[in-house]
Amino acid sequence: MKILIVGSGGREHVLAWKCAKSPRVEKIYCAPGNAGIAQIAETVPLQPDQFEELADFAAEHGIGLTIIGMDDPLVGGIVDVFEQRGLRVFGPRKNAAILEGSKAFSKELMKKYKIPTAAFETFTDLAAAKEWLKKEARFPVVLKASGLALGKGVLICENLEAALDGAETIMGRKKFGQAGDEMVIEEFLTGKEVSVLSFVDGTHILEMSSAQDYKRAGDGDTGLNTGGMGNISPNPYYTEEIRRYCQEKIFQPTVDAMKAEGREFKGVIFFGLMLTEDGPKVLEYNCRFGDPEAQVVLPRMENDLIDVLEACIDGTLDRIDLTFCKDPCVCVVLASEGYPVAYEKGKVIHGLDAFSGKQDRFCFHAGTANKDGEIVTNGGRVLGITALGHDLEEARAKAYEAAGWVDFEGKYSRSDIAIIR
Repeated sequence: MKILIVGSGGREHVLAWKCAKSPRVEKIYCAPGNAGIAQIAETVPLQPDQFEELADFAAEHGIGLTIIGMDDPLVGGIVDVFEQRGLRVFGPRKNAAILEGSKAFSKELMKKYKIPTAAFETFTDLAAAKEWLKKEARFPVVLKASGLALGKGVLICENLEAALDGAETIMGRKKFGQAGDEMVIEEFLTGKEVSVLSFVDGTHILEMSSAQDYKRAGDGDTGLNTGGMGNISPNPYYTEEIRRYCQEKIFQPTVDAMKAEGREFKGVIFFGLMLTEDGPKVLEYNCRFGDPEAQVVLPRMENDLIDVLEACIDGTLDRIDLTFCKDPCVCVVLASEGYPVAYEKGKVIHGLDAFSGKQDRFCFHAGTANKDGEIVTNGGRVLGITALGHDLEEARAKAYEAAGWVDFEGKYSRSDIAIIR
């Protein structure tokens, strides 16, 4: 089978890496890919928003399965385009991808179907939002741009002054673009965060192993929110008791709710959870593999990925026995100095050959490119250095040791990934 992967980040690299392990796969293409992906797949000079051109490529090259890695094309309806052409594609249709595309929609869905989440209000008018903050808000509050904002459209505001400025930032100055046309104001939840990626076939849901994200730029969870500075799997706070509760009250009810709304979901639902004193609550939904969550979950998955993705498409996920190795996994992100605000590109990366032949340490490329025969930085998050170990401490030690093998000007990483507090 020939595979086409759409995207260019660390998530797409680990997807290509996992697909390459399947005996069913004869060739992998990736559009547009990156320097790391190019080592295991043929990169295609098409962008994720070129739906028709990507569908043409899939048809002309006999692609058996296209995997959409990124949120933007999913929310934009790329799956619908492929399906209308009779092409097999993995991911939710446009009317289901709204689960991530609109936080306002997802919050209203949870409210309607009594899925545990933070109390909230939604606004499309800046003046009305400010008036509510002045009269009704209990601080701290969380402000969220309702649309897609690359994981950065969330502001935690400790007081009224900060909240008013945050509302102006999102809805007035449009820092996050059209994502801020609508804004959600949420109750601030406290507790431990858990990420659970799940395969969904429209009716059935199979959870992957849990993960924990390190989203802030600085050690000790300080600084700005990023796309993710590291990850671990499994999450030590996610007990079997909590898993059963989430399955009964959150996971399956979400799938059932989408089906009841005429928005059958096939693909991956990423549940961002907060383990509060009142029980687990949903922070957010995403409609694709997380990044860097995929870098710690997929290396632990023992199934052939192609079998699972096809079961999602065909509605036969109940026939799959999803299994994961017991070894924990740790990913440390190497970022460009200045990320997530301003950073330079084009810095030569040294030391990548050290990963050749390693079975327990991996280097997944996120923001890289080939230039004049060398691999250079091409984004804020550059590499995901990932390691497996017999326990979390060993996996952490291996990941940081491997992170030291690589160097580029302005290399930055957090030093506290996988330290459990």
